[in-house]
Amino acid sequence: MSEHESTSAVDTSRTSYGDEGFSRFLRRAFLASRGFDDVDLDRPVVGIAVTTSDYNTCHRDMPALLQAVRRGVLEAGGLPMEFPTISLGEILTSPTTMLFRNLMAMDTEEMIRALPMDAAVLLGGCDKTVPAQLMAAASSDKPVLLEVVGPMMTGSWRGERLGACTDCRRLWANHRGGDLDTAEITEARSELVSTAGTCAVMGTASTMACLTETLGMMLPGGATPGASTGARLRHGVATGRRAVELARAHSPKPREILTREAFENAIKVLAAVGGSTNALIHLIAVARRAGVDLVLSDFDTIGTKIPLLVDCKPSGSNYLEDFHRAGGIPVLLKELERHLDTSAVGVAGRSLAELIEDVRPHPGTRPVVRTLDDPLGAPGALAVLTGSLAPAGAVIKTSAATPDLLQHTGPAFVVDAGQDIAAILDDPDLDLTPQHVLVLRMAGPIAGGMPEAGALPIPAKLARQGVRDMVRVSDGRMSGTSYGTVVLHCDPEAAAGGPLAAVRNGDLIRLNVPARRIDLLVDEAEVARRLAEFTPAPLPARGWRRLYAETVLPASEGADLSFL
Repeated sequence: MSEHESTSAVDTSRTSYGDEGFSRFLRRAFLASRGFDDVDLDRPVVGIAVTTSDYNTCHRDMPALLQAVRRGVLEAGGLPMEFPTISLGEILTSPTTMLFRNLMAMDTEEMIRALPMDAAVLLGGCDKTVPAQLMAAASSDKPVLLEVVGPMMTGSWRGERLGACTDCRRLWANHRGGDLDTAEITEARSELVSTAGTCAVMGTASTMACLTETLGMMLPGGATPGASTGARLRHGVATGRRAVELARAHSPKPREILTREAFENAIKVLAAVGGSTNALIHLIAVARRAGVDLVLSDFDTIGTKIPLLVDCKPSGSNYLEDFHRAGGIPVLLKELERHLDTSAVGVAGRSLAELIEDVRPHPGTRPVVRTLDDPLGAPGALAVLTGSLAPAGAVIKTSAATPDLLQHTGPAFVVDAGQDIAAILDDPDLDLTPQHVLVLRMAGPIAGGMPEAGALPIPAKLARQGVRDMVRVSDGRMSGTSYGTVVLHCDPEAAAGGPLAAVRNGDLIRLNVPARRIDLLVDEAEVARRLAEFTPAPLPARGWRRLYAETVLPASEGADLSFL
């Protein structure tokens, strides 16, 4: 094949030198230094985005997964070409990985467009990596598959099974309450994160993996195999093979997969797994990229008939390895079949109906994946609230809340992000009761990138009295591994002059989840007067943080950048 007749991605994606022939010549000359000849370069090229980083412990075993994907690509006759992108490790990134989700999405999208490839496999797993990669895929014009590292396995401490990070929070709360001393909490720490992989519970990472499989952007069965298992590697190989098939066909493109029907299926699965509140923000952002009109209220109306079926922490008692052994997402989809649009077709190239036709639960399934006739919890695991404190919406995870607090009125105690919150709440002279409503402000997208600070710690004095939950309200987020009666994502946020900025200590706040309301019981004129006196903090001086603060959309609109 002559230079001008070549259809290889290596030749059709060109570096601009003002001479296309020279560009092709030079590209192949430099690739020869990597040992590639024309036989290699005329194969379908599969780009593999890699997010390995010493700062991302969840992705510790990604090198083995990468080799599995590469093997699948080679077996199918393709040429694997790996490339790095930003890696967002949840625990070691300051102030929060959410601040950089959109940056990673931009990085990944631009590399898919700029580098020569016929299709892409995006390797991620940790909380914001999968949403960023889905956003990038929705904006790209090439076939894309996602593959996750998978969840970690559980550990054990003094006969108790442990897995990050719901157990991390529970044990830390017990330490704050005086039930565990420093030596004990330090000893337990070594067993909480016992292997590579994402959190062992239905936190944001596992939730987004489950939703990615449901959306059809991942091959079936990919959400739940453990990071350290052969099943994870075998799925990686299958992903590599399938990527070559998509590269040859140049389809389907992500926007053909990310349809309204696919998102509605994902919302129903989100309700069934009792997934992370963060998923609402991420799914809206992905949908907007894909041209699908998904709004916050859809999560209440579409998921309203779907009860909680999956028994995993923090809404249940099991772990992701148990969900995988019970059959994972395919078994759950089979149970939900009559509620789903089974005509949806994903990267596997077959309809959902075909994919689950032969799926059968086994005797070990039912303790973890319940039936619609015998659910773990009532419909409404996630609820969308509105009211005078959140006119554009807020979110609460009812399946992980205290039932007696879902209708509650109490006086506010207000803290702002940036303060030493733990020191304030642990002041022994602080006159707080379990009836108080803890309010965190200045934690929204504009103010601070929306950190996972919404699940404020129970004041130490109350924790030592045995109090383990209070109503908490915030314009920030909380980890998908968190639990408690926590109202999040209040929109408009305080930094944008939202009602949260007007709350003062002692103001009464009323939460009524059955009525889907969160209200500030202060006269409207007084609220308006307070907001008129409100002066927002100055924006960051430079760099990504300045661009982010100037262009980020509200949480109810996905917190993407406005120009994207």
